[in-house]
Amino acid sequence: MIGIVVKDGESVDSALKRFKRECVNAGIQSEIKRREFFEKPSQRKKRKREAAIRKREKKRLMMLRKERQL
Repeated sequence: MIGIVVKDGESVDSALKRFKRECVNAGIQSEIKRREFFEKPSQRKKRKREAAIRKREKKRLMMLRKERQL
């Protein structure tokens, strides 16, 4: 669970900003968005497969760019 300790003399705005930053770093917002609706197992597999394809293609393009620079 995310929690912050408000320091002496710290404004509420800055404490809230730190809390929001911690939530983003922990991936809470993306987790909430992902769990907002039920996702069938077949859809989950499809999403993961597509993400793997995107990741592989991005890696391939980075390797090509790196080869061109040499």
